[in-house]
Amino acid sequence: MSASVRTSAVRTTRAISPWIIAIAVVVPTFMELLDTTIANVALRYIAGGLSAAETDSEWVITSYLAANALVLTVSGWLSAHLGRRNYFLISIAVFTVASALCGMATSLTEIIIFRAIQGLAGGGLQPSSQGILLDSFPTEKQGAAMSLFGIAALFGPVIGPTLGGWLVINYDWRWIFYINIPIGVIAFVAAYFLVKDPEYLVQQRKEANRKTFRLDYIGLGLLAIAVSCWEVILSKGQEWDWWGDPFWRVQLLVVACVAGFVLFIVRELKTDDPLIDLRVIKERNLAASCVILFSAFAVLYGASVALPAMVQRLYGYDALQAGLILSPGGFSSISMLIVMGYLIGRGVDARWPIAVGLLLIAASNYWMAMLNLDVSPWQFILPRLVLTAGLGMIFSPINVAALLYTKKELRGSAIALISLLRNEGGSVGTSMSQTIVERREQFHLSRLNDSLDLFNSQVNSFMSLSQSIYHRASGDLVGAHLQALQTLADLRQQQALSLAYFDLYWIAAIFAMAMIPLVLLMKPSVARKDSLPTAE
Repeated sequence: MSASVRTSAVRTTRAISPWIIAIAVVVPTFMELLDTTIANVALRYIAGGLSAAETDSEWVITSYLAANALVLTVSGWLSAHLGRRNYFLISIAVFTVASALCGMATSLTEIIIFRAIQGLAGGGLQPSSQGILLDSFPTEKQGAAMSLFGIAALFGPVIGPTLGGWLVINYDWRWIFYINIPIGVIAFVAAYFLVKDPEYLVQQRKEANRKTFRLDYIGLGLLAIAVSCWEVILSKGQEWDWWGDPFWRVQLLVVACVAGFVLFIVRELKTDDPLIDLRVIKERNLAASCVILFSAFAVLYGASVALPAMVQRLYGYDALQAGLILSPGGFSSISMLIVMGYLIGRGVDARWPIAVGLLLIAASNYWMAMLNLDVSPWQFILPRLVLTAGLGMIFSPINVAALLYTKKELRGSAIALISLLRNEGGSVGTSMSQTIVERREQFHLSRLNDSLDLFNSQVNSFMSLSQSIYHRASGDLVGAHLQALQTLADLRQQQALSLAYFDLYWIAAIFAMAMIPLVLLMKPSVARKDSLPTAE
């Protein structure tokens, strides 16, 4: 697409400051991303309030993620046929109404259904807002626009657990949903008056509507099967013992998931009106960016789930203290996003901040892997600051690099794919962190048991000293012996669990380092007015 068309697209919104439009579209996106994690800390309260089993309450999360992932892949198609502005407004309205219904739910079944509706609506907010930002700003300022979007994308999931915990403790679990209502109403009114579709999207919608209204029901059905199975596997896999599941639930879900994805790809490559145009994968910048974003968000969510659990289980922190450890990371990511927006606008090649950001992510996880059981809170906060700074360095440049060479008519599909993989990376990171910790804890327990026997002089010395201390305190020799054994078992459990968490951070560091060579596959990505891509 020529530079003149790009200029006309920007002029459609030039009458209104693009920064005002940016705030109007980022606020509802922040609200939606906040909801991906805000309910995590409230599951046991939701289960108790609705008289349901705590394990069943996990479907409150699973239903939202599955619905969210499903609609992300078709958001480009929906935007083309409904108009991006209309689709954005519909998404805000339905998300707000669904939030109110979640807060008013009287049973677990009701809240699961309403959360699925909330996920379907929320999935349209990310790609729509990202597309609006790109079309509202000139090319040389798109780095700054993506930085603003990155603030919502990174800060929302980070403060979600802290805000959710505060609302649950001080008010009621229903307020984690009610809080969306005033924000949603304000966002809808602002977007209604400020957001307009650029000319190329108006023409695209006219062309789409002139054709016979065709929805690829087969492709949508295959995608729904694949994504739903995928989310259930990630959510319940560890509980069902993965491949060891005696009821073959995991095995059957994996077969259905793989078959669904394969058939969906075949279907989309052959149909004339695909839900998502897979031609975007041919652009190597986009392909590499998708893999890197998936991996980066897997590490972010994995670390965000593991850290509060680790400090509560091993160091005796309460929920509020754990949240306070996570919160400072949001400020380092925002600071780095602002810096990156400035640098990208000044013509810095986006590939180099991406590489440095991945290196920082790897370094922060290595730092965490080197900790022990005798550390201060700052030893958790500082590595967390490095991790979120690395993500802040990546987010804006990688969005610019991914979309810089993508044709405008394929941009909707590209943004939908990026958003899907970013969300799925978070799902994978959450699931894998829990699985790795549990499996490695079992491994280290077994290894520690090999040394805890009566022929170990240190064990005998520990038991003798502990038993004498408990005997002097209680006067009960038998009870003192049992207490000494329990103390030894607790220490063994603590050491095994700490080694399991440190192993998780080792794996995350290696995973992040493995992504750096992908940057070498990317083309130069400089977002300047005088360096518009020629691929269009």
